Amino acid sequence: MAYTAVVAQYKKDLVSEFARLLKDYPIIAAVNMESLPAKQLQKMRTTLRSKQIVLKMAKRRIIKIAIERVKSEKAGIENLIPQLTGMPALIFAKENPFALYNLLQKSKSKAPARAGQTAPMDIIVPAGPTSFAPGPVIGELGQCGIKAGIEGGKVVIKQDSLVAKAGEQLKANVAAMLTRLGIEPMEIGLNITAVYEKGEIFKRDVLAIDEDAYKNNLLQAHQWAFNLAVEAGIYNKDTTEFMVTKAFADARALALAQDILTDKTVGDIFAKAERQALVIKSEANL
Repeated sequence: MAYTAVVAQYKKDLVSEFARLLKDYPIIAAVNMESLPAKQLQKMRTTLRSKQIVLKMAKRRIIKIAIERVKSEKAGIENLIPQLTGMPALIFAKENPFALYNLLQKSKSKAPARAGQTAPMDIIVPAGPTSFAPGPVIGELGQCGIKAGIEGGKVVIKQDSLVAKAGEQLKANVAAMLTRLGIEPMEIGLNITAVYEKGEIFKRDVLAIDEDAYKNNLLQAHQWAFNLAVEAGIYNKDTTEFMVTKAFADARALALAQDILTDKTVGDIFAKAERQALVIKSEANL
């Protein structure tokens, strides 16, 4: 006798809701909610809701079924499935992918490290004084790869020390020492793994733009273009005023050097002639 698997109605409803959201929103982000405390999750939900952004959680299989259901209507959406890692969820937004990523990054908060967590970046303990009194702590620091000594009755870290590389799991003693030093290298928040927009998948490494560096690059590019236009004698709305002012200053300087009288130089030339006459008078004892 054959048995047919019965799918709970709430699961069907959840798949339908995900499918609707996938069709309604142009921007879909896959996020990993692993290790996100409930308090921070609630705060994040409030932040996103205020910006008309929807955060929806479910098991990976539910999300996958919903994606498969709408892939004929949303080209390339199935490429988001491999990005559903850890404890997956989807964010539905109308912001552009970079603005969404930036919003989530800015909403993250610092947190102490725990044993077994993955270092999000190279973790470096900076050189300098500590609050530790001399004792076994010097050996404990050494076991973590931190060179330390004693100065003025306190333990001092002698040089910047790399205790964990990005992507490495934190050892228990390293995590404990970072906490004792007051160093919080972890970030609590929603971690975007990839974002879908118009058939394209933008992964984390593409979305992670340094805004300050980007702005500085634009400013530098503008300055280089401005300098090139000025040197090449190209007049436009940005260079015309500067070039006319420069041309006037150059012409005036040339006229002054050659003692050419104009309404702009006559005062300076007469003043120069007067100074020269005074010098001659002084030297001749007149």
